[in-house]
Amino acid sequence: MKSKTTLFVLASLMGAGVLAKAEEAPKGPPPKRPIPAEVLKEFDKDGDGKLSEDERAAMREAREKKMLEKFDTDKDGKLSEEERAAMRSAREKEILEKFDTDKDGKLSEEERKAAREAGGFGPGGPGGRGGKPPGGKGGKGGKGGPEAPPAPPAGN
Repeated sequence: MKSKTTLFVLASLMGAGVLAKAEEAPKGPPPKRPIPAEVLKEFDKDGDGKLSEDERAAMREAREKKMLEKFDTDKDGKLSEEERAAMRSAREKEILEKFDTDKDGKLSEEERKAAREAGGFGPGGPGGRGGKPPGGKGGKGGKGGPEAPPAPPAGN
């Protein structure tokens, strides 16, 4: 009888822990960041202050073309792993130059926050959603182009 009571107490505690954790999780989609003014100026063709699906597709296509022009050194129309590494390195350098205010070679939490708020980078890369190599899920409309490998773990 004692083992049944112990099991019941343990199960109850585990259930309570799961419920408590579930209540901590934020509800709904993450808040949207404002679209940088320079992006709206270039891609918001109807002037409504937001990007339609067609305008977003045009933006993705322009960014993909720009990345290929800059980093596709062998001009084969896709980014090799070495070319992607060069792209990531260049982007990291750009972010550090722009947001590393104390010039210690790394971003403090405050500097990261400033970069995110400015649209410098975020969970998907620059601007929060960009920064993914062409093709794959993050590429042209989420369908075309070569499949992009997963990003390396932070700190590599």
